[in-house]
Amino acid sequence: MSNHYKKGMSRRRFIGQASCAALGTTTFFSTLFNLGMANATAGYHAKRYSTGNNDYKALVCILFAGGNDSFNMLVPSDNTAYNDYAATRTNMALAQNSLLGINPLTYNNGTFGVHPSMPEIQNLFNTGKLSFVSNIGTLVQPTTPAEYLNGSVSLPSGLYSHSDQIQQWQTSVPQTASPSGWGGRVSDILQSMNTNQNISMNISLSGRNIWQTGNNTSEYTILNTGTGSIGIEGFNETDMVNQIRTSAVNSMLNHQYQDVFKKTYASTVNNAQDAHDIFSTAVANSNLTTTFSASQLSQDLQMVARTIAVRDILGMSRQTFFVVYDGWDHHDELLNNYATMIAEVSKAMGEFNAAMEELNVFDKVTTFTVSDFARTLTSNGNGTDHAWGGNMMVMGGGVKGGDIFGTYPSLASTNPQIVESSVLVPTISTDEYFYEIGKWFGVPDTEANMILPNLGNFHSTSSGTLPIGFMNV
Repeated sequence: MSNHYKKGMSRRRFIGQASCAALGTTTFFSTLFNLGMANATAGYHAKRYSTGNNDYKALVCILFAGGNDSFNMLVPSDNTAYNDYAATRTNMALAQNSLLGINPLTYNNGTFGVHPSMPEIQNLFNTGKLSFVSNIGTLVQPTTPAEYLNGSVSLPSGLYSHSDQIQQWQTSVPQTASPSGWGGRVSDILQSMNTNQNISMNISLSGRNIWQTGNNTSEYTILNTGTGSIGIEGFNETDMVNQIRTSAVNSMLNHQYQDVFKKTYASTVNNAQDAHDIFSTAVANSNLTTTFSASQLSQDLQMVARTIAVRDILGMSRQTFFVVYDGWDHHDELLNNYATMIAEVSKAMGEFNAAMEELNVFDKVTTFTVSDFARTLTSNGNGTDHAWGGNMMVMGGGVKGGDIFGTYPSLASTNPQIVESSVLVPTISTDEYFYEIGKWFGVPDTEANMILPNLGNFHSTSSGTLPIGFMNV
């Protein structure tokens, strides 16, 4: 038997002993993943960018996984544009008189309404707290419909694939499978702004994800119940069984191991449990009077709000939050399912905004939506299929609220921007979208092209302008 094989057996035996020490609890091993234990011991070699102790900012990314039919989220309401919309969408079109009217501050290319299940979004828009960014999608470089059709331009890989496009929205590197996300790359340079280095600035309500994975940082996963954080089951509890478990775990963790693997493993578990203690104690003291609905999205955003409420206790100047709302792949029964889901989105975002105002951090938190892609403008019979360019929402005091940014496309079937009869080629790239959000968050222009490698194909950071103009920076 080789020494390498013996060492492997030794490591597996150690993990097995750890399992016995935890008396079979799977929660012990969830510490490795659910708490982002690699983060608990990672050395943050980031540059420090800070403008003062009160300089708090947070990003909240909401992923509509499955492909949001966002041209039923934001709909043209003037007669000519609506008639084009209705003719193209046929039985997927919303009734013109059902749309909830919105009043853009500067966008004057027609009139618009939002889905009738979005009264909270209508109010947020009309009170200047939320805006739309129109016809945005993954792009490697600026792409015209002709270039798309003749194949003369580099296109995102797996263009209509859920898995590929969900990944590319998180990495903003659509031509290849990047090992890191743009949020993680941001945290690599800004994590050191936080005085507490035991907990990542990246908090996920939806498990492990590529968006918050950097070279030196990753996400810290929490739940939307209790105090959010997950520790070793029964650790430090007072009943006899848990006292035995605590003693066994402490014995294992405090042992002085010679083997580097064992030493690292024990240290990592220790640090992760310490992080859990810090986080759960802080969140236990968070209080909100804002009432949140029972939907998963509302409950996730409530936990985000509770975490933001204790930002000072946690020693945070910068935080990102990741929330997934799944189920948008409506190839069938679109109208009814969409009405239910978009109503939950509207209510949850209205509640979250109220909580941010209660905490007096409305101008310090930017919430933005992403989705793998929009959906075909034409009906497949009772639903829609995978497409490309779509509409996104951005909310917060850092946003130029109450407006539509970009160019909302004509939905007439004769629009040359529509290819393959029902797919819109995007006119805004994810790089432009994320650049403005990141710039508001504190990312210096000197780092922007590292975080967004394709940004230079769309925008020069030395131009002194913004590519879209929806953020107050």
